[in-house]
Amino acid sequence: MRTFIALAALVLSAGNAFSQSFPSKPVRVVVPFAPGGGADVVARVLSPKMAEFLGQPVVVENRAGAGGNIGAEAVARAPADGYTVLVATAAQAINHTLTKNLSWDLIKDFTPVAGLVQNQTLLAVHPSVPASNVRELIALAKRQRLTYASFGNGSTAHMGAELFKMMTGVDMVHVPYKGAAPAVNDLIGGQVNVIFCDIAAILTQVKSGKAKALAVGSTSRFSGLPEVPPVAEAGVPGYEMGGFLALVAPAGTPRAAVDAINAATRKTMDLPEIKQRLESLAGIPIAGTPEELGAFLKAEVDKYARIIRTANIRAD
Repeated sequence: MRTFIALAALVLSAGNAFSQSFPSKPVRVVVPFAPGGGADVVARVLSPKMAEFLGQPVVVENRAGAGGNIGAEAVARAPADGYTVLVATAAQAINHTLTKNLSWDLIKDFTPVAGLVQNQTLLAVHPSVPASNVRELIALAKRQRLTYASFGNGSTAHMGAELFKMMTGVDMVHVPYKGAAPAVNDLIGGQVNVIFCDIAAILTQVKSGKAKALAVGSTSRFSGLPEVPPVAEAGVPGYEMGGFLALVAPAGTPRAAVDAINAATRKTMDLPEIKQRLESLAGIPIAGTPEELGAFLKAEVDKYARIIRTANIRAD
């Protein structure tokens, strides 16, 4: 018993020492995409203030490739000490099911740390499409063949449209593009009829009248387009779609490190200037506890798995 008590005290004192010393060196935030994208921009908006709260530099590192899989694998295999975290996105939740033989599992190989933002999705059509709301679009799609653009097979734009099809019973033809820019360009050019798109990628075209906004994918309205209702409110109850950004660490990362990064993240996202910047990027803050993030990630993986299997989506 004395030996057990001594060991327990030793473990407790080691944990307290780790809690008091973390972080003692820079924290590396791995973005699994190239510089300039949404995940990269948000990470670089948050990192300076997070560094102030942590008392150590927060270094953003881009590890792009394989649809976000290379960066995710690098973090999954990194030491579980809190000094390496991943900006996880909907791509990882989708790839969890879409990509076969992955070397990592989003739920088993990572520890949830902190939610960042949920990206607003916009259901938009070319101005020539004779539908001014979601119900009219559904009726139109049941009468004639419509096409929808995506950012590529397995992208959130693809998933958003397929979920819409599943929940409404309509059929639309998928036209995949290699990224947001060509997809939006062909929508405003009239080559395709419909798109489910990150608001940030199409807001300018909506404001100029080159695209017509019908609904947002979130359950709440977007402040930049307050007159546009959610899809769930406009005719498809229960519909919700949007990308997300969150911080996760290698499985087994000490709770003290998780709590320290979570606290710094939440304090950063509570700053008025940060809230304003994220809003300009059409991001809805989802900072919360690690447990809340864990439940959210599990729900996202399950949602995308259901869409992928029902629509029989295959990786490129």
